[in-house]
Amino acid sequence: MSTHADRLNALRAELSAQSLTGFVVPLTDEHMSEYVGGYAQRLAWLTGFEGSAGSAAVLASKAAMFTDGRYTIQVRAQVPGDLYDYAQVPQTSVADWLGTHAVAGDRIGYDPWLHTAAWVAGTSAKLGERGAALVAVERNPVDSIWSDRPAPSVARLDVHPDALAGQSAADKRAGIAKWLMGQNADTAVVSALDSIAWAFNIRGKDVTHTPVALAFALFHADATADLFVDAVKLGDDVRAHLGPDVRLHARDAFVPALEALGGKTVTADPATAVAAIFEALKRGGARVVEARDPCALPKAIKNDTEIAGTRSAHLRDGAALTRFLHWFAGEAPKGGLDELGAAAKLHDFRNLTNSLEDLSFDTISGAGPNGAIVHYRVSEGTNRKIETDSLFLIDSGGQYRDGTTDVTRTLSIGTPSAEMRDRFTRVLKGHIALSRAVFPVGTRGAQLDVLARQYLWEAGVDYAHGTGHGVGSYLAVHEGPQRIAPMAGGQAGGDEPLAAGMILSNEPGYYKADAFGIRIENLVLVVPVAIEGAEKDMLGFETLTLAPIDRTLIDVAMLSPAERAWVDAYHARVAAEVGPHLDAEAQAWLDTATAPL
Repeated sequence: MSTHADRLNALRAELSAQSLTGFVVPLTDEHMSEYVGGYAQRLAWLTGFEGSAGSAAVLASKAAMFTDGRYTIQVRAQVPGDLYDYAQVPQTSVADWLGTHAVAGDRIGYDPWLHTAAWVAGTSAKLGERGAALVAVERNPVDSIWSDRPAPSVARLDVHPDALAGQSAADKRAGIAKWLMGQNADTAVVSALDSIAWAFNIRGKDVTHTPVALAFALFHADATADLFVDAVKLGDDVRAHLGPDVRLHARDAFVPALEALGGKTVTADPATAVAAIFEALKRGGARVVEARDPCALPKAIKNDTEIAGTRSAHLRDGAALTRFLHWFAGEAPKGGLDELGAAAKLHDFRNLTNSLEDLSFDTISGAGPNGAIVHYRVSEGTNRKIETDSLFLIDSGGQYRDGTTDVTRTLSIGTPSAEMRDRFTRVLKGHIALSRAVFPVGTRGAQLDVLARQYLWEAGVDYAHGTGHGVGSYLAVHEGPQRIAPMAGGQAGGDEPLAAGMILSNEPGYYKADAFGIRIENLVLVVPVAIEGAEKDMLGFETLTLAPIDRTLIDVAMLSPAERAWVDAYHARVAAEVGPHLDAEAQAWLDTATAPL
């Protein structure tokens, strides 16, 4: 099945064989992960879509592809429009589309290991209004037709030492046990891969760019735990590290263990525990309490050791990025550079640190119009030359044992247009406004989001993505529950109160389809702010990322004195901290790149 049309036809034939008239294919795995292993890339295999968020709905004679505003351009480039309608969420959900297009008697299949219980309930209700039914499948029909589907990874686990974690796994289990007692619960089901990695102080290689291992866990009120993971992944060092209070089981023993919790009070997170987990608990007779993953908040609030580590990682990464920017400034004007070459060179500079474990995501290396594709992924087929009098957007990051980085810079080659400089400066003004924000404890990310958009709104433009996401500590580059984003579709896009110790991105942008893209991204740490005479406890942001911002794109006349002072102070800090780690030539370039405005 070489074409996506062949695959869609084969799926429809398989649905018919299973007495189904439709099926929903999400981009996730049985852990509700954003980034998934190759074995779970069903959506990409079926449709061609390579973004990190989306779903497809397939009926007998109609199909649709659902993505959010980040992928408006990308989905049209990758998914055939003659096979799939394009639907944008949250304006149109999968449930809404099925509720419109399904007919009485339809049996729409879904994999209960790939959807939340809330999604199942909501979609079932929509279909019920049409006289149609949502039907759980025992075997995913995509898997039945995907003959060369990769096997799940069997890579070994690694110990994440206490010297980097800042807290022992035993202490973390004790904290979860204390939380369970406060919930009057016996056991917590944890299925999010980064939570499992964090709680046990282990890391893995099962998902590209995210150092996690495929596993499930049960944490108990006596501070013991059960870990369900393929035995081939466990070396003697990891077994010794986990110790006698962590019982080890095969991954396929997880469902029987859930069914054996009858009579127990068990918590499960409705956002990350799939419908199949809730069904197994209920089958076994457990009393199920919906509660947030007990690892989520303590994982998000970094301890002093993790904060020190991430500062070190950002200095190392900033020096590598600055070396790249110096190299780019000399090479790009020559006219022979392309997106793949630039991304590879930046990877080389990070590798020269001798500390890089992996990238933290596929580098977004977008020249000219490709920069307007928010989550663009360069390939041999899309690779563009980096041309004179254009913009180049590079969004990249590294996974280091002591921290995770994510940074975007937009670079001018030749002479930028007045429009480019206007839009860049408006993005910069928003970035500065958020960087300088001071806010009371209890403030949500959604309350701050407008700070980054205000100057774009003044020009009647905006960007179709959040302003900030959480970042892990040698973990997921996208980490919840903290976000800086609008309240979307009546749901909390950034409803988590920000707390000291959280790390987030600050990344406003602007994208002109078929022309150019702009984004300025630094990572920031939430820190306490002392204000004389303050009547509230206040917070603000410390910028972690250290790399120059392209001064040639700044319309200085558009900046206020305070904004100019911020740029100059930031650049002075970059020069002072990064400069000593560069050779003389790169340091001289940096001195010019960070000169006062």
